[in-house]
Amino acid sequence: MRTVEPGPAAVRARRPALRVPGRQPLLAVVLLALSSLCALSLGTPTVPPHRLVGAVLEGDTTLAGIVVNELRVPRLVLALVAGACLGAAGLVLQEALRNPLAVPEMLGVSSGAALGVAAPLVLALSLPAAVQPLLAIGGAVLGGGLTLLAAGLGRSPSAVLLTGAAVAAALQAALLVLMVMADQLDLQLIYRYLLGSLSARTWDDVTGLWPWLLVAVPALVLCAPVLSVMRLGDEDAEALGVRAQRARLAALAIAVVLIAPVTAVCGPVAWVGFLAPHLARWFNPGADAVRWLCWSAVWGAVVVTAADVPARLALAPVETPVGAWTALLGVPAGVALMRSRGRGRVRRAAAASGTSGTVPGNAKTVPSAGADRALAPAHDPRGDAPGNARPDPGAVNGTEDAR
Repeated sequence: MRTVEPGPAAVRARRPALRVPGRQPLLAVVLLALSSLCALSLGTPTVPPHRLVGAVLEGDTTLAGIVVNELRVPRLVLALVAGACLGAAGLVLQEALRNPLAVPEMLGVSSGAALGVAAPLVLALSLPAAVQPLLAIGGAVLGGGLTLLAAGLGRSPSAVLLTGAAVAAALQAALLVLMVMADQLDLQLIYRYLLGSLSARTWDDVTGLWPWLLVAVPALVLCAPVLSVMRLGDEDAEALGVRAQRARLAALAIAVVLIAPVTAVCGPVAWVGFLAPHLARWFNPGADAVRWLCWSAVWGAVVVTAADVPARLALAPVETPVGAWTALLGVPAGVALMRSRGRGRVRRAAAASGTSGTVPGNAKTVPSAGADRALAPAHDPRGDAPGNARPDPGAVNGTEDAR
């Protein structure tokens, strides 16, 4: 009996999966702990890890304690909250529009929020700090509303994405006009703000985000099951009782509430909403939108916290904007994850199509009963007898090709 070595497709299909869902919590906790420890310990002055607990809990009045409590801890908390909001908003937009490239930067939301905050600064309008989130929300609603109106109120996900890219480009052109009008000092402030920065943020900036989170978190809880239905397509969602157009508008509204307050405080921290959802899907591709939403928030916090460490220390004593690091690292990593998921789908399809009869390791293929009949000699006199079927090339499972 002839045996067949498994082909390359079967070997690739037998490889153990690297994306084990159980590894995701451990990896996220380790990365978050390491980046948080570096954020609190490193810098000028350097605080040893064993002194951090005392400096935070006991109210250390030394220089190191003041720096940790008043500068580094609020900056770390803001990085965690901002990353979680941006990661969750990115998944909401991608699932609602059924497009992995649907990110705040491509829909005019981030550009509109930045325009709402930068315009009063250039025009020398004296406004209290509490008004900045409202201006950011107004600008984000302007950008997202223009996108939906130009795309026909969100009837087509692809039209929304393409139109959003055009609206974002127009809003960025308006920002460039404002930068031309600004003086040298305002220009530096606007430039750093537009790249996204956590520099010189205090507890006042952190406390300004909590009212918006109290609105956004319950909305996310209600929105997550609807996102799972939206993945089926507009027609199937309508058949299940979900009005796709209204659901898409609601998803954009939730994304605005998540993105605009963060943009008002930190500026548009770029491409976190692109990378975090892809990390959540890559580690657990078989999950639903509810689980992906939670892990997108977690990975968004990890990405911003980890990116803020080189932003603060790479060119010390000069700080670089954290948005530059998230864009520099987030776009290539997100594209690599998308390609990896595409190859994974191809492997699973190849494994399901024609790799039966193979066993792990270097074992040979064991032909089935149908293969025994197919391998019968061509001069067998029973070949044309009634009840004995002729050899079926389809039953060989690739034996003729391998021969």
